Amino acid sequence: MRIGIDVGGTNTDAVLLDGSHVLATTKAATSEDVTSGIVRALDSLRAQYGFEPTAVTGVMIGTTHFLNALVEARHLAPTAALRLGLPATSSLPPLVDWPPRLTEAVSGRSYLAHGGHEFDGRKIAEIDEDELRGHAADMAAHGIRSVAISSVFSPVSDEFESRAAEIIGAELGPDVALSLSHEIGRIGLLERENATVINAALRELAAGIVDGLAGAVAGYGICAPLYLSQNDGTLMDLEYARRHPVATFASGPTNSMRGAAVLSGVDTCAVVDVGGTTSDVGVLQQGFPREAGTAVDVAGIRTNFRMPDVLSFGVGGGSLVTGGAGEVSVGPRSVGYRLTEDALVFGGSTLTATDVAVAAGLADIGDRFAVAHLDGRLVKEALGAVAADVARVVDSMRTSSEPLPVVAVGGGSVLLPDVLPGCGAVHRPEHFAVANAIGAAIAQVGGEVDRVYAIDQGRRAAVLDEARQEAVDRAVAAGADPSGVRIVEFDEVPIPYLPGNATRVRCKAVGDLHHV
Repeated sequence: MRIGIDVGGTNTDAVLLDGSHVLATTKAATSEDVTSGIVRALDSLRAQYGFEPTAVTGVMIGTTHFLNALVEARHLAPTAALRLGLPATSSLPPLVDWPPRLTEAVSGRSYLAHGGHEFDGRKIAEIDEDELRGHAADMAAHGIRSVAISSVFSPVSDEFESRAAEIIGAELGPDVALSLSHEIGRIGLLERENATVINAALRELAAGIVDGLAGAVAGYGICAPLYLSQNDGTLMDLEYARRHPVATFASGPTNSMRGAAVLSGVDTCAVVDVGGTTSDVGVLQQGFPREAGTAVDVAGIRTNFRMPDVLSFGVGGGSLVTGGAGEVSVGPRSVGYRLTEDALVFGGSTLTATDVAVAAGLADIGDRFAVAHLDGRLVKEALGAVAADVARVVDSMRTSSEPLPVVAVGGGSVLLPDVLPGCGAVHRPEHFAVANAIGAAIAQVGGEVDRVYAIDQGRRAAVLDEARQEAVDRAVAAGADPSGVRIVEFDEVPIPYLPGNATRVRCKAVGDLHHV
């Protein structure tokens, strides 16, 4: 048996699975200390299905704690950004494009040093160890507790980042956390560097959150391995999560999308996850979220680590319904977590999308007599406005003229009609309200290669095979069963503005967890 848990800002959803069979599901309020909310969710699962903790073979958790910390600029460690690239790159120093409030929140200090590589591995300049020791002394004097190290084209050669980490670590001691950009981001210096600085700022928080999650599960008597969900729909172990908290940022929408695939049996589709305040729309390809092909802004910071291509907009169960018949609008304003106090069906005085759903007979919650007076035309137009908004976003996510099946999940998906205008039938699978927890429970392990290769004449096939094998090896090293690893994504893009037949190769392999 597996347990999947998704810790959101408002609710903690949990599910108990035996293979792909759902044994129990629950929603519990998320607690500030993480631990007690998870324990309540486990208690609820056990009340529904009396499992023995020792029978659980794996626990998979998705959490938004790290993203929320960045957005709210809290619990961030004093962080330094060290870039190896001089004499190049000095015109745009580290943190140059950060919002001032976040730079202040991380007590951000930036440093430039000699080093870096060209795309083909040639060195820009030799590393200067004395220069790095001088920077380390300044970091220590300013109370820096976490360091992000980036080097030009480090995804091609991590030589200088690794050596700089050794020097900085020796100077500052074992208590200072080090994050290396070649482990986090992709080609693109500023975006990769930004992602690494974010990761470094969250390292201290990550240790506390991960220990809290592990303590909650172990305290319940569950001895099974614990994994956290990543942005791409795969899993990572606790040690990796401590080092790379940034990899969890999009685990919520990703888990919902993966859960939609397994619940509906449709592995290539648009997924609409309707929550209380917003709706997220993404696309599944072969059961995995389509990744964003361009840089992604996170809390106003431009980054390029793995993130799903998701569009969010302000329509959900708590959205305000305004205007009268003939001019109805739904959202983007919402009552949010006050839904159970402000909505008409709960004794409040605010007309929300949930009230409209109850009035239309789409949901049976609260007091349906409290919305019996609503004008039928208003109800119909409000639901039509929701459907039109969702259909417009789904249509914008298509990359071809072929129709894209639509799967609706999340508690607010009752607002959607059975057929979306221009999109066709809507699949609303069983257990749609806890698709996020199911997505966490069925997640697999992945490995990825994203690198620029200089491909010599006659060597193309060998280079591509090498990339595929490295992706498979990384998946196996992360805990995948070697017998079932497969390639799910492969891109080969020539880069004409670089010499030497430069080609960017991106390959992703996934497989089921070994012995779970």
